[in-house]
Amino acid sequence: MADLSNVNILVTGADGFIGSHLTEELVKKGYRVRAFVFYNSFNSWGWLDHSPQDIKENLEIFAGDIRDPHGVKEALKGCDIVMHLAALIAIPYSYHSPDTYIDTNIKGTLNIVQAARELGLQKIIHTSTSEVYGTARFVPITEEHPLQGQSPYSASKIGADSIAMSFYYSFNTPVTIIRPFNTYGPRQSARAIIPTVITQIASGQQKIKLGALHPTRDFNYVKDIVQGFIAAAQSNAIGEVINLGSNYEISIEETVKLISEVMNIEIDIQTEEQRLRPEKSEVERLWADNTKAKKLLGWKPIYSGKEGLKQGITETVKWFANRDNCKLYKTNIYNI
Repeated sequence: MADLSNVNILVTGADGFIGSHLTEELVKKGYRVRAFVFYNSFNSWGWLDHSPQDIKENLEIFAGDIRDPHGVKEALKGCDIVMHLAALIAIPYSYHSPDTYIDTNIKGTLNIVQAARELGLQKIIHTSTSEVYGTARFVPITEEHPLQGQSPYSASKIGADSIAMSFYYSFNTPVTIIRPFNTYGPRQSARAIIPTVITQIASGQQKIKLGALHPTRDFNYVKDIVQGFIAAAQSNAIGEVINLGSNYEISIEETVKLISEVMNIEIDIQTEEQRLRPEKSEVERLWADNTKAKKLLGWKPIYSGKEGLKQGITETVKWFANRDNCKLYKTNIYNI
């Protein structure tokens, strides 16, 4: 495993859910980190605004836009490794604003690999998603599974993955693709199922409004996914696509019941039409084969199986139970 102590790391999307956890963990390990956050007039660093002071004091912040090639190249100057997480990820929003997903996810990734190639970076860790597989044709899903763009979001991520790998094949650019399955934990957007349920219950609601309950997912606690990114950066796995998943499948309905059990609340689940994906767009089944991650990265999830999921949900509930955290969410509307 490579030593990261003497390298400079850029994290794009550092202001987001996974990105902020990853940035904090890298700083805690003593690594030199530059956090690329989305420029805005509020001068907000997203979730990094809520980081402990000692984390913020040991961070270099770069405010920019992943869609701007000049800004991206400036952000990468002096860096050795880039962990590229910046993306638009909400599936419902991609139905009516697909153009922004092409710009952000595909063009943004092109900006990263182009600048990294020109500047001679040692490694690019590009973030994919299990959504690129679509509904499983076989399980568990290996990295050889066909790609199926069942939403504009997943199509944009397939495009982003292809752009990244094309630079590896064409120019030997040192790209590694990490493909996390359904990540959850503190700070996740209420667009996702686990925080949707937790925030509704935490706000005092007993009639929980949800979309489809039958699809299955492979849930992964954010701490496990963060360790996967770090393991990828330390590894020699170049030109590889690697699943990060728990190898445990559970339905949305069972997951919701598990959350209500952890929160010790009886709930009434109600299906709301606007929360349903179009029929052919719904990904019915996701279940990861994580053999490659274990082999190439020496990575395996700590929060594994049903007990691991329950523990991760318990930690997530504890975070949302803090009123200062929960009040940051709009629990009375459908978040897209």
